[in-house]
Amino acid sequence: MSEVGDPTPGPVHINEGYGLGDAPADGSVLPWATVVDWLAAGRSYWVASTRADGRPHAMPVWGLWLDGALWFSSDPDSVKGRNLAARPDAVVHLESGDEVCVLEGRVRRVTHEELPTGFVGAYAAKYDVELDVTEPSFGFYVLDARTALTWREVDYPTSATRWTF
Repeated sequence: MSEVGDPTPGPVHINEGYGLGDAPADGSVLPWATVVDWLAAGRSYWVASTRADGRPHAMPVWGLWLDGALWFSSDPDSVKGRNLAARPDAVVHLESGDEVCVLEGRVRRVTHEELPTGFVGAYAAKYDVELDVTEPSFGFYVLDARTALTWREVDYPTSATRWTF
């Protein structure tokens, strides 16, 4: 499934300490459609943000991969919400170490009017929770990804791919 704004694939440069050299540059990269399937099927997404004193903070969130982006909610007054408001650069990754997707980019808070069409229904179908997106205590966010690192453990490093958005 192709999406508007699909990222551009490229090789991942693997630290020689792994004894593997660079991943093949012959086009044997992981298809983006496979990664989209992982992102869409993911239940929890780990968001890593940075505290004011520079310490990292990581917490899982529920979210949706829609329209080529990750959309999620969090209490704006939570540590994560405060971190993202002050320092929006973040890393988000899936739970799996076998089907790996690590997204890097900037998170921005969005209004309920900015949520993609179908967000509420898709969220209810995925999590069996009906959101009231007009509730002021809910904060909605989108990750504007800049890069993604992806691979399958079973055929690493051949499937290792760096994606640029």
